[in-house]
Amino acid sequence: MTIYNQADVAVASFGKGDSLAATKEILNQSVADLSVAHSILHQIHWYMRGQGFLVYHPKMDDYMAELDTYLDDISERLITLGGSPFSTLKEFSDNSKLVEKKGAFKTSMSEHLARVIEVFRYLVSHFQTALDTTDEDGDDVSNDIYVGAKASLEKHIWMLQAELGQAPDL
Repeated sequence: MTIYNQADVAVASFGKGDSLAATKEILNQSVADLSVAHSILHQIHWYMRGQGFLVYHPKMDDYMAELDTYLDDISERLITLGGSPFSTLKEFSDNSKLVEKKGAFKTSMSEHLARVIEVFRYLVSHFQTALDTTDEDGDDVSNDIYVGAKASLEKHIWMLQAELGQAPDL
């Protein structure tokens, strides 16, 4: 005996059908941005030299792993909502708002850390836009993903700024 209408449950669980178009779009923007952010951090990881190398070389691995977790969660959420995540390097590059630069061994450690802060600041700003969008669409599950990601990156920004002798500036 069925005690509920399956069509009603699907509508209740996933919101308003195509009205989640804005959420799907912001999720896919996140896929592109997180993929390019990972690439930027990987480049920093490869090209760093100097004081702090032993600390920050493995720290980039930690940051990349964290971004990869967000990427996977967001991509799977997008698929759950019936979307199709970007999945090629060309799609990532064409759709990300982050700009990649050629690596150089002459880049100082403080310049590398400033670049990480720049990338994280962009992601925090993007995640705030995503929070506004998912809130407006009533998608609390996607919203929750962004809340945790934003909080973590804000903490990283604070710590990196402290390392550079700067006051927190979110």
